[in-house]
Amino acid sequence: MPRFLVAAVAIAMAACTTAVPPVTTPAPAPEPVAVTSTNPLLAPWSGLHGGVPPFDRIEVAHFKPALEAAMAENLAEIDRIANDPAAPAFENTIAALERTGRTLTRVETAYGVWSSTLNSPEFQAVEREMEPKLAAFNDQIYQNAPLFRRIEAVYNSPEKARLTPEQQRLTWWYHNNFVRAGARLDAAAKARVSQINQELAGLFTRFSQNVLADETNQFLVIENESDLAGLPQSLRDAAAAAATAKGHPGKWVITNTRSSVDPFLTYSDRRNLREKAWRMFTDRGDLGGATDNNRIISQILQLRAERARLLGYETHAHWRLENTMAKTPERAVELMEAVWKPAVARVKEEVADMQVLANREGANITIEPWDYRYYMEKVRKAKFDLDQNEVKQYLQLEKLREGMFWAAGELFNFRFTPVSNIPVYHPDVRVWEVTDRTTGQHVGLWYFDPYARAGKRSGAWMNAYRRQERFQTPTTTIVSNNSNFVKGNPGEPVLISWDDAETLFHEFGHALHGLSSNVNYPSLAGTAVARDYVEFPSQLLEHWLSTPQVLQRFALHHQTGEPIPQRLVERIQRASTFNEGFATTEYLASAIVDMRMHLAGSQKIDADAFERRVLADIGMPREIVMRHRSPHFLHIFSGDSYSAGYYSYLWSDTLTADAAEAFTEATGFYDPNVAKRLRQYVFSVGNTIDPAEAYKQFRGREAKIDALMRKRGFPQ
Repeated sequence: MPRFLVAAVAIAMAACTTAVPPVTTPAPAPEPVAVTSTNPLLAPWSGLHGGVPPFDRIEVAHFKPALEAAMAENLAEIDRIANDPAAPAFENTIAALERTGRTLTRVETAYGVWSSTLNSPEFQAVEREMEPKLAAFNDQIYQNAPLFRRIEAVYNSPEKARLTPEQQRLTWWYHNNFVRAGARLDAAAKARVSQINQELAGLFTRFSQNVLADETNQFLVIENESDLAGLPQSLRDAAAAAATAKGHPGKWVITNTRSSVDPFLTYSDRRNLREKAWRMFTDRGDLGGATDNNRIISQILQLRAERARLLGYETHAHWRLENTMAKTPERAVELMEAVWKPAVARVKEEVADMQVLANREGANITIEPWDYRYYMEKVRKAKFDLDQNEVKQYLQLEKLREGMFWAAGELFNFRFTPVSNIPVYHPDVRVWEVTDRTTGQHVGLWYFDPYARAGKRSGAWMNAYRRQERFQTPTTTIVSNNSNFVKGNPGEPVLISWDDAETLFHEFGHALHGLSSNVNYPSLAGTAVARDYVEFPSQLLEHWLSTPQVLQRFALHHQTGEPIPQRLVERIQRASTFNEGFATTEYLASAIVDMRMHLAGSQKIDADAFERRVLADIGMPREIVMRHRSPHFLHIFSGDSYSAGYYSYLWSDTLTADAAEAFTEATGFYDPNVAKRLRQYVFSVGNTIDPAEAYKQFRGREAKIDALMRKRGFPQ
C-alpha cells in the first residue's frame, strides 16, 4: 500500500518546543540510498508469518536515512507509473500504485511506534526534521500531473464498469484522494497547499511534543501517608511505584495521565489535592511558557482554513466531512444538538444529587469540577449500593485479556496463542499468534503493550503494523493494542476500573476489525474506513464485557479467585446509565468546540477565549470541564485525522446502540446468525463498500437514534 495515501492519519506524539521554520517550496526528492544490512529498517521483514518488524535491531539513528531512502525509492516507483507510455488502465495505474511504497510503509511502521511509545529527546529531533519533509513528499505525489491524468483516465473510462466492485471502489478511492488533495489546482495553488502542509506538519509535531512534555514533567508528589486518605490499596501501590520511577522513593506520585488522575479524583478524601491533580491534568498545554499550545492552535486553524479555501471548500469542516457517513457538518451538528440538551438536563440532576449528599455530610462546599467524580462515586454507592472499588477487585487486567480472547473465539472463531520468538521494542510488549479455531490457519499477530512509561503518549489505541491483502501474495495482518495502565507491586495483578475495562474491549474491537479483514487490496483493508464509522466496531465490542459468559469466567476476585457475585452484576446493570450526563456532556463539549473551531473559517481564534465563549453559548455546566481541552486535544491538533471529526464517536455510537439491539432482538450477544452477519458485512469488508450500505446489509435497514437514547437513558 502506498504510504502517501495513509500518511494523513499517522499521528506523531512527542515533546519539544523548538520552532519549525516555514518551508516555502516543496523539498527536493532525496537521492536514492542503497539498501544495506546496516539499516534494519530498509530490509524486507523476515521471520515467521510473512516477516515481522525487526524491533530489536532498530536505533534512533536509523530513522532519518531510512525515511530518506524509502522516499526516494517511492518517488522512483511513482515516476515509472506516471511516465508509462502504455495507455492508462487499472492494472498499469491503480494496481501499480498499490504495489508502491512498500519499503516506506515498513519504515513508517517503526517510526510510528517510536513516536507513540519510545519518544526520547533524540527521536523528537528526528520528528522535527522529518515531519515537514514527509509532508512535502506526499505533495510531490499528489501534485504529480501526469500521474493524476492517468488516474483520472481510468476513473472516467467506460472500461471501469467491467472491473470488479472492489476494483471500482479502489479506483474511486485513489481519484477522490487526489482530487481532495489538490490535484486539479493550478501551479501557484499547489505550491501554497504544499507549503501549508509542511507548516502544519511542523506545528502538529510541536503540539504533540508540548503535551507529552507536560504529561512527563508535571506530576503530583504526596509527601505524607495521611494524604492518601480514601485511596484504595491498589492505587496507593501504583502511586508508590510511580514515585520510585520518578525519583521520589518512599513517597507517592500521581502522574499526569488519565489512568492515574481519574481514580485519584474518584477516591481521594483530600479536596485540596484533588483540585491540584485536576488542574494539573486539565491545564496540559495551557501553562504558558515553552510548552503552551494556544498560539500553535491559532496557527493550525488559520492554515487549515486557508487550505480548505484553496481546495474549493467553505471550511475545513466541510472538507473533512465530505467522505464521512455524516457527509456535512450540518448533519453532524444536528446529531450533537439532539443529544446535548438531554445530557445537560441529566447533569443538573446529577449535580443536585451530589450537592444534597455533600450538604448532608456537612462538607459546606459547592460542587466543583474536582469534586464531581468523588461525589459521583458516593452517590453511586448510596443509590445503587455499588462501590466501584469493590467491582475493581474482580477486574484483573490479565484475566480480562483472557476474556477478550474467549469472546473473540465465540464471535470470530479466533484462537490466541502466546509466542516468544517475535522481536519486541520494549520488555513490556508481548505477542500472540491468532489462528482460526476450526482450520488452524494463521490469521495474524497481536501485540500488546499495556503499561505507562516515560516517552509513551497517554491514552489507549490500536495500530496496524501490516494490513491484510490478497493482491500480490496473500498477506496476513499484524495489529497491536496499546494502553497506559499503571503497574503496581511486582508479581501482583493489575486491577483496573470498569471504565478502563470497557476501553480495553473497545481497543480490542479495533484489533479484531483489522484481524477480520478479508479483502484484496491493502488500501481498503481492515480499519481503513470513514472516520465516523471506524469507531463503530470497537464501540460495539464493549458490550461483550458485561455479558454473563465473560463476567462469570473472567471477572474473578484477585485474592479468592471467586467470580463476581450476581448481586454485584445486577447492581452494575441497574447503574448502567448512572452518570451518563457527565460522560456525554464532557465528550460532546469537546466535539462541539472542535466543530465550531473548524466552521469558523478564516476567523482568527484565541483558543482559550473561543473555548470559553462556545461553552457559555451552549450552556456548559460549570461543574464539568471538556474531556479534552483545546491545548491538549491531541485528536484534533496532532494531525488532521480527527479534526472536525471528534463528533464521530457519537455518530458511531448511534450505529453501535442500534447494532447491539440486533443481538438482543435475537437470542443474545452470542447469537450465531447475527454474529455471522456482523463478520460478513462489517468486520471483514474494510472499505470495499460504502459504510452506509455495509450497515444496511448487516441490519436490514438504516440505524435509528432511538437505540442511542435508550442506551444512554435519555428521554426520546
